[in-house]
Amino acid sequence: DPTQAVYAPRQARSLPKYLSEDEVERLLDAARERPGADGLRAVALLEVLYATGLRVSELVGLPLNAVTGVRQILLVTGKGNKERLVPITGEARAAVDAYLNVRFRYMPEGAESRFLFPSRGKEGHVTRRRFAQMLGDLALQAGLDPRNVSPHILRHAFASHLLANGADLLLVQQMLGHADISTTQIYTH
Repeated sequence: DPTQAVYAPRQARSLPKYLSEDEVERLLDAARERPGADGLRAVALLEVLYATGLRVSELVGLPLNAVTGVRQILLVTGKGNKERLVPITGEARAAVDAYLNVRFRYMPEGAESRFLFPSRGKEGHVTRRRFAQMLGDLALQAGLDPRNVSPHILRHAFASHLLANGADLLLVQQMLGHADISTTQIYTH
């Protein structure tokens, strides 16, 4: 076969999908409208995700001790058990503080959990799937197409909005936990 020696041209890397700042705010407003403990948890999850750009698995698996104390910086264990420091905004800290008052409602009575976002399920914390479902419900409530809203799209929004507002590319790379700068450069679209 003479075509075995011919290399196909590389396909261009597609630009990441992300939400506008207004769409993110609509999503947060939808979470804030939810009553009770579920609303406080939804706001805390969204605020932390959008303020830090964590991967969804990093978010749902955050240990409680990651947010205790001063909490201006989170210690996150990412891919390959690599640790990185990620700053957290005052709004996200306030959302977590409000949520901590109702956190016990998501654990079996008298039980303790090492997770910030515990669950009664076998994993012990909110699952990636459950968080994606919550996000889809919030998207509908906010008037957004749920097919265009996912935890990873919010991660893209975090990076895109930081760079659009003048953040340093190397700093964003560190916060996202990317090993290679070329992975982060796609957000300079």
